[in-house]
Parts: sequence; C-alpha cells; structure tokens
Amino acid sequence: MRNILVVGASGHAKVILDIVEKQGLYTVLGLIDSFRPVGQEVLGYSVIGGESDLPEILTNYEIEGVIVGIGDNGVRAEVSDRISTMCPQLPFVCAIHPSATVGKGVSIGEGTVIMAGAVVNACSTVGRFCIINTLAGLDHDSIMADFSSLAPGVTTGGNCKIGTYSAIGIGASVSHGVTIGEHAVIGAKSMVLVDIDAYSVAYGVPARRVRSRKKSEKYL
Repeated sequence: MRNILVVGASGHAKVILDIVEKQGLYTVLGLIDSFRPVGQEVLGYSVIGGESDLPEILTNYEIEGVIVGIGDNGVRAEVSDRISTMCPQLPFVCAIHPSATVGKGVSIGEGTVIMAGAVVNACSTVGRFCIINTLAGLDHDSIMADFSSLAPGVTTGGNCKIGTYSAIGIGASVSHGVTIGEHAVIGAKSMVLVDIDAYSVAYGVPARRVRSRKKSEKYL
C-alpha cells in the first residue's frame, strides 16, 4: 500500500484515519501537526512533525500522498495552499468510506473526504478539498465547489450548487435547484428553499439571510 501523511490530529483527522484504515488503499506513515509535540499519538498514529518539517520528511521517507484533516473550510484551504507551495510534487489523495455511495458519472476532486453513509448521486460534481460528512446526501446533477462542506445529516435536492468555501450546517436541507453562494454558512437544521447570496449567514425554517459575513470568519 502507498504511504501517506494526514495533516491534523484533532477530531476530523481521527475520522479520516478510520476511513483510511477501512479503505485499505493507503498506509498512514504519520501525522503532521504544527501545534502538537512530536511523538504524541492519536489512534495509534504518531505526530512526526509540523508543516515546516514536510520537505525533510519527504526526503527521509517514501511518501506518495497527503490528506488535509482539518474541518474548517478556510483553514483547510490555507494549509493545502501552503503544502502545495512547499511540496509541489506531493499529491493530495481522497478518503472515501466504504459505506459511502457514489453514483454513476460522479466527479470527485483531489483531497476530498466522503464519510460513512454519505450519498453522492449520479452526475454530481464534488470539487477539490470538499467534505461530505456522515450520512450527508448530495443529490443528482449537483455541484459542490472547492473547499465547501456538508455537515452530518445534510440533505440536498438535485441540481443544487454549493459555492466555494460554503458550509452547510448539521441536518440542514437544501431544496431542489437552490444555489448557495460562495463563503456562505447555513445554520443547523435549516430548510433552504431559495438561493442564498455569497458571504451570507442564513438559518431557520425556511432559511433567511441573517447577516453578512467576512471571508476571515471561521466556518465552524
């Protein structure tokens, strides 16, 4: 199996470690985390360095891929950009739980994670570094742009568009054909019946725009 690294050592990374084990495609050689001491273990895997150590680690070990295990969309983008600049030869790989259902004609970008029980239906497009969380569903002909995320239990209708960096909260529903603009956040359990503008926070049943948000704000 190919050796890979997982960047991050918190909750999202733990889920990714479990997925990678169940996939059986890769061996996780270690964790990269700039905020934890070298040698600290998470689910039996050791932190072997921080981001700045990556070039040396790639020299000393045969590494064939990396997954960024960070849940916040903005932070995930920043980290993946730094790694791409520092180690342009290192590919980003996907983690897809064996219990996830991926339909015919689906396209999935690099670095994306699809968790247990998730469904991506036919002819949908999932961008780079996306997260489709536990039991979330992206229905037919929908598009998730790069760095966007569906939290656990999210359901979308068909022909939906989830904008770049946008985060759909736990248990929210997005009706057929709705577009969520880039950098938007949809609150948990919301029912989205109409398009939501970019850089918006919206929630409720039905969901309404509550305020604008800045790109620098956290997504989680």
